[in-house]
Amino acid sequence: MHRITTAPIAPIPARTRWAIAAGAGAALAAAWWLGDTAPYPYAQRGLLDVPLPFLTAGRVDAVLRPRPGERMLEIGPGTGLQSLHVAPQLGPEGRLDVLDIQQEMLGHVMCRAERDGVATIRPTRSDARELPYPDGTFDAVYAVTALGEIPEPDRVLHEAARVLAPGGRLVIGEFFDRHWIPFGRLHRLADAAGLHLSERRGPSPAYLARFRPCRADAPGNQSERLAHSDRDTNDGQA
Repeated sequence: MHRITTAPIAPIPARTRWAIAAGAGAALAAAWWLGDTAPYPYAQRGLLDVPLPFLTAGRVDAVLRPRPGERMLEIGPGTGLQSLHVAPQLGPEGRLDVLDIQQEMLGHVMCRAERDGVATIRPTRSDARELPYPDGTFDAVYAVTALGEIPEPDRVLHEAARVLAPGGRLVIGEFFDRHWIPFGRLHRLADAAGLHLSERRGPSPAYLARFRPCRADAPGNQSERLAHSDRDTNDGQA
């Protein structure tokens, strides 16, 4: 009988192990980046319930400033992370409209609203580039990590400005991903849409920004511009 012998396996050098790990990590990151489609696929909806740094509910409240009795529009509500937080703050006399191109997302939001006893959310399936609402309908419009997923975001901003009531406000939240809109670009698009910046919080990779229509007769426009002039130019505002 022949005895089979094997040579000991040499350990993999630490540098090689790190190179393999780095390569695998890069491959996963590339797959995530290239696979990040728009609109966000319903099959991956679980990730939409994860709070993002600088875009927490408390920070959204601080910039959006929801008040009882207001009517608001959320563009791209996803699974309702923001919707179910904002709608109760509008009270029984208020109303939150949610608009999305995907019926599955709207259905998910409404199922959660029914489960939580929130009866003031109204869904609409439509394209945000052509909002199906009359001029001056809303006290506020907001989109958190949604604007960059919509083709022609300039059209969305023009439509948002159109449906805002005089003195109304638009809040945009963006977080770094494949569809992220850098703050500088958003600011330029907003200016072109007739919206002026009144507040910004967070660094460019994860920020919230509030805009108001540039109307001379809109209440509080001039005072708010002066009050936040320093904050508007601070790229690292938290």
